[in-house]
Amino acid sequence: MNRFFKLRENKTSVRTEILAGLTTFLSMAYVLFVNPTMLATTGMDLHAVFVATVLAAVVGSVVMGLVANYPIGLAPGMGLNAFFAYTVCAQWGIPWQTALSGVLVSGLVFICLTLSGIREKVINAIPAELKYAVGAGIGFFIAFLGLKNAGIIVGNKSTIVALGNLHSGPVLLAVFGIVITVIYMTLNLRGAIFLGMITTAIIGMIFGLIAVPHQIVSGIPSISPTFGQAIIHLSDIFTPQMLIVILTFFFIDFFDTAGTLVAVANQAGFVKDNKVPRAGRSLFSDSVATVVGSIFGTSTTTSYVESTAGVAAGGRTGLTAIVVGICFALSLFFSPLLGVVTSAVTTPALVIVGILMIGNVAHIDWSKFETAVPAFFIVLMMVLTFSIATGIAIGFIFYPITMVLKGRYKEVHPLMYIMMLLFILYFVFVV
Repeated sequence: MNRFFKLRENKTSVRTEILAGLTTFLSMAYVLFVNPTMLATTGMDLHAVFVATVLAAVVGSVVMGLVANYPIGLAPGMGLNAFFAYTVCAQWGIPWQTALSGVLVSGLVFICLTLSGIREKVINAIPAELKYAVGAGIGFFIAFLGLKNAGIIVGNKSTIVALGNLHSGPVLLAVFGIVITVIYMTLNLRGAIFLGMITTAIIGMIFGLIAVPHQIVSGIPSISPTFGQAIIHLSDIFTPQMLIVILTFFFIDFFDTAGTLVAVANQAGFVKDNKVPRAGRSLFSDSVATVVGSIFGTSTTTSYVESTAGVAAGGRTGLTAIVVGICFALSLFFSPLLGVVTSAVTTPALVIVGILMIGNVAHIDWSKFETAVPAFFIVLMMVLTFSIATGIAIGFIFYPITMVLKGRYKEVHPLMYIMMLLFILYFVFVV
């Protein structure tokens, strides 16, 4: 084990790696219940998605540990599941089976680009400001989604949106959940988001707002309602709309993985000469997890930035990731707890994750108008149109235009002009 994971070389031990793995798992365990709840809105079987979520996390984390030897945990991504459920399926009316096929194809494209070495060219083609804007926009989108689902924010004919009924029990429970989770986060408690969900659920059961489950542990639910649907419906993806879906899945996952990899590598002290070692293996592991996860029946699987919590606890090798995978595997027997995960319980997780992602705006240079404009519209239009893809499309159209007008056209990668044309065609012929 020491030889395979290079424990001594990385100045760590089996005990430290196990503790780090447990820390990372607790930090990202909320996805076990948030992801199935969100994807179930598309008509997918709740319990089958739970199993798919677990299996995707297990495969992704273990492959990351064995292939890349990085202390990074993987699971279906927040933001990507929101795009899947609320834009692709709800707004565009695409069946979830076809959407899963889109996830599968995006994962296969990711694998091909990783193995061919083109991935660096793609990621370098997109300016940093737009990458940060996409992350921040998804953060706002997720937070707004959580507040909306809990009834804290409601529709209003006069003002478009308004504050919900604060005399409602479920709404008050969601508000309590946000407050208590903020307290946990401020106190730097391990697994603060997960603890916030647990506390909210317990309070909800005490006050009769959430039904008490008859059991906590049970057998593993059937995955048959979702398993293999991504393969069966591959023939349905050959439409202009699905091209946009696949591109969006690909780019968001690409940014998430690259950002998490850099964050973890920096914190662990792996970065040397501005290069991240074994980056290709890490990206390959992520793409394999996406392909496998889509076949099981869940949205795009990606690397979790919560892995930095495990690194802070001393995790330095892939053994940490494998411990994360083992913890997820054990959670397969806790599906009865899905019944207590109401919108009031998931809202704190969505809001806090949103807050963490919104921090990306700090990296955008707002003093340069030519880059501030596309970044601004990416963030704004994601929320106002309730569509992650629309926000990305508008920002990617604005960027080449403002850069050309500023006389900085030589700094724009040819791929950005191609994407601008594709998104314009999308608005003309698809929307």
